[in-house]
Amino acid sequence: MTTTVPETAIYTPDNLLDAIIAKLGLKNDAALSRALEVAPPVISKIRHRTLPIGATILLRMHEVSDFSIRELKALMGNPQGMCAPTSA
Repeated sequence: MTTTVPETAIYTPDNLLDAIIAKLGLKNDAALSRALEVAPPVISKIRHRTLPIGATILLRMHEVSDFSIRELKALMGNPQGMCAPTSA
């Protein structure tokens, strides 16, 4: 089950995805999905804010990009270091 992230949130996954794409020298979201070993719709849902970035994919982003977890959270617009809301 997915949770839509509210539009009023300071959550900006585009910045995070674009930074990882740039750091890895990738061309697009499809290449990013291959690098992260996730299905392409996962990246699309994150970019369109219908799927929050969870701990598992955040950890995978860290492993692949060498950005620290703190840097990744800051890039997605979360300076307090908290993950996006998830459903229970």
